[in-house]
Amino acid sequence: MNKAYKYRLYPNKEQAVLINKTFGCVRFIYNQMLANRKAIYEQYKDNKEALKQQKHALPADYKKEFPWLKEVDSLALANAQLNLNKAYNNFFRDKTVGFPKFKSKHHNRKSYTTNNQKGSIRLIDSKTIRLPKLKDVLVKMHRQLLPNVIIKSATISQTPTGKYYISILVEYEAKIKPITPTIENAIGLDYSSKALFVDSETNSPDYPKFYRQAEAKLKREQRKLSKREKGGKNREKQRRKVTKLH
Repeated sequence: MNKAYKYRLYPNKEQAVLINKTFGCVRFIYNQMLANRKAIYEQYKDNKEALKQQKHALPADYKKEFPWLKEVDSLALANAQLNLNKAYNNFFRDKTVGFPKFKSKHHNRKSYTTNNQKGSIRLIDSKTIRLPKLKDVLVKMHRQLLPNVIIKSATISQTPTGKYYISILVEYEAKIKPITPTIENAIGLDYSSKALFVDSETNSPDYPKFYRQAEAKLKREQRKLSKREKGGKNREKQRRKVTKLH
């Protein structure tokens, strides 16, 4: 079975620069390969047999023209190709899905995935993880991995508020024990728009309505954001505050 563990990552300045550079390279290579496929599709879309025989560009094909692609993890670029393959195949499987879209610098999730090859991804201790190209990076292990797991891959991401996270995908053997359900007590629940539900004994939960309170606060902070001058530091601070509330 597979299971993912997500942790907060604390890269130093040099590591953060390389992570952000990898985000950009992954987005760039995805868009370049998509442009190549789009051109081929437009040329051969009326001839399915000819379309199947066309060779698509690979990440390695762009490294001569753009040598700075060699600075980042090659497996991250390879996974960008796999993601494009999946989106491209989904389009042919179901045309209502639509042709894959180009990734925008401002409107796409900043992330990349790398694979574990011969221990290239491994935990050094409870506070450090080794990653390809980045070497040893500080990580907050708020929970430990299961014993005897095999690390398959890692996805590094950045939130709109600037925080870095890592999601570690592991493989493990699980022994599933059969469960025999035993019903001792039963209760009926009926939906209530005001109280969420009412049970068969006329009891209702007294929940604190966090969502509505946060909704009101978000409205106030968005109003403040709209009044901030574009391009200013105060607007960026307020944008992060709104993003965090979202």
